[in-house]
Amino acid sequence: MWPLRIGIVAGEASGDILGAGLIRALRQRYPQVRFEGIAGELMLEEGCEPLYPLERLSVMGLVEVLGRLPELLRERRRLVRYFIDNPPDLFVGIDAPDFTLGMERKLKAAGIPTVHYVSPSVWAWKRKRIYKIKQSTDLLLSLFPFEAEIYQPTQQNLRFVGHPLADEIPAAIDFSAARKRYCSPAGDERPMVALLPGSRGSEIKYLARPFLETARWLQAQRPELHFVLPAANQYRFEQLQDLVNEDFNDLNLSLVLQGSREVMAVSDAILIASGTATLEACLLQKPMVVAYRMASLTYRIYSRLIKSRWVSLPNVLAGEEMVPEVLQEGVEPEVLGPLVLRALEDEPYRKRLARVFGVIGEQLRQDASERAADAVIELLESRRAER
Repeated sequence: MWPLRIGIVAGEASGDILGAGLIRALRQRYPQVRFEGIAGELMLEEGCEPLYPLERLSVMGLVEVLGRLPELLRERRRLVRYFIDNPPDLFVGIDAPDFTLGMERKLKAAGIPTVHYVSPSVWAWKRKRIYKIKQSTDLLLSLFPFEAEIYQPTQQNLRFVGHPLADEIPAAIDFSAARKRYCSPAGDERPMVALLPGSRGSEIKYLARPFLETARWLQAQRPELHFVLPAANQYRFEQLQDLVNEDFNDLNLSLVLQGSREVMAVSDAILIASGTATLEACLLQKPMVVAYRMASLTYRIYSRLIKSRWVSLPNVLAGEEMVPEVLQEGVEPEVLGPLVLRALEDEPYRKRLARVFGVIGEQLRQDASERAADAVIELLESRRAER
């Protein structure tokens, strides 16, 4: 095949994981392929050339993004102009649809084949977006099997590839090492609860304190409990450490740097922010309580738009409420605490949850990066044949 150059943009850390897997799979087939765009650490390690820092795109919430909107729009215009002036063989936008789909639409109109990796959550809100997605992308790579039916009205070129997390979990986890590192410092068999308030600044702002207050409530009921709070990076570690030292040094708590997946793997129950991490917990077959809180105005806007019965992926994929979801004003220890206790103590519930989550894992375990690379190559070869 001719020397390939691919533009690629990931919007946040979860997209960085997908992008790294796709880059690796494509490079195995075509070692000389060149990637450039917006990339996180994992994509950079795979050789992607950065044009803009990924962390500048990682903004969550309608209100929160307003302060950054001029910069984001300016950067999107610059990237579009760059790729139109220097056309790649293909452009891949990974998730972050508010940013990437606008790019894809302009690049597709300029004759550049476009791929969107991760279907936007049209099942949850703004289903009519499927028509704009059709206008924007030549190929949609879907992570979940139920999504294909949603796109039938537009006859979207869609390929279900599965989810890379399902391919990795639990094979990538050294359970023995994780138990030694994260379980009770006393070396006993005390039950362990993982606290995962998220990695974004807004998530730490709204969820870290209520999660720690819930841990204190739980400790009053079950003094033997051990809590582990993983921080996504050094900055978040220091931020959480200040909070713990100031107000929560009475807790049986270990604050650790990174390792959230391993922490979840050896925990008995998880209190977790809604997001991709809930899928990891699902694939690990762990009981969890899902919580989320955001700016009041953002929530009022979102709540009018959302059509799905559930916000967490485990419930969406199961088609029923397998795990409790607590939002906004409900994110209080008196609400969250009893739900975490049930996740710890209700053995029939824990067994049924493990069975359902096991089936979900089998559905999503499809060797996603390889399937995504196959679909991308098919698109490239079909365009080459048209020339």
